[in-house]
Amino acid sequence: MTAMQLSMGIPSFSAEAPPNWDHLTDWAQLLEGCGFDRVLVSEHIAFGMNMDAYGDPKTGGTKGGRQPTGPDGHWLEPLTTLTYLAARTERIRLGTNILLAALRRAAVLAKILATMDVLSGGRVDIGVGVGWQREEYDAAGVDFESRGAVLDRTLEVCQRLWRENEVSYASPELSFERIHQMPKPVQPGGVPIWVSGTVNRAVARRLARFGTAWIPWGAAARDVAGGIARMRAAVERAGGDPQGFGVSGTLRIRTTADERPDLAAAAATAASFAKAGVTDLRMTHWPLPAGDRERDLAALVGAVREATAG
Repeated sequence: MTAMQLSMGIPSFSAEAPPNWDHLTDWAQLLEGCGFDRVLVSEHIAFGMNMDAYGDPKTGGTKGGRQPTGPDGHWLEPLTTLTYLAARTERIRLGTNILLAALRRAAVLAKILATMDVLSGGRVDIGVGVGWQREEYDAAGVDFESRGAVLDRTLEVCQRLWRENEVSYASPELSFERIHQMPKPVQPGGVPIWVSGTVNRAVARRLARFGTAWIPWGAAARDVAGGIARMRAAVERAGGDPQGFGVSGTLRIRTTADERPDLAAAAATAASFAKAGVTDLRMTHWPLPAGDRERDLAALVGAVREATAG
């Protein structure tokens, strides 16, 4: 087994307006100092009133899912937030989990991400998905039912602008000729794209065409080993390399009686995930009381690294 990557989401949202957002810098610098590989932020550009849709897998939600805020929660725009954090860190990678890329014009998104990659020294990852909220797409003027096709077109244009010096593109929805866009991202081939979704034909095709890695969603996230096997088969049917992509898995921290992270349990989970094919262990948040976070996070990193070292 190779060493597992470690990522953590930090709260770029708040149920109520906070006095400031200094915790973003504090968390990013703490995670960097403790040896984490990646910091993650999430996205909503707007909310409608039907928050229960997040708990409906038929609309792209997840069974039993609940949002961390109500419709009037304060959510920072993720790419702006990551640019802010890039200026305050040196090594840690900067990712979205996830970005609703279809809500942005493709050429503009390509320019923003390339700029971020240049200014951060090649530290940007973009996790993308189709989302679950119709009202969010309505607010951006994008057809909700077509969001998968729009996402695919957006990713195709981004990758071509990152990889080619002169690009022409033609589709019923978007056409341009002989476009040049500089600078290119620092990372060869462009900003890595992490594709979020459950195991289905559309997600497998998206992963085969554009993806560096897969973020399992829904039932696939609850059965990671089975999900990986099914997704590899689906990617192969879509013409992709079934072994050629990374996979994230979610680590839920257990606590000991003295409110410390249960390192043995974390190490066992990491080893099991690595054996199944997971390459990036993610925590959506840090669930423990303030305590000595630096000590606990560094100990967690050490335990996971040791458990997954080949």
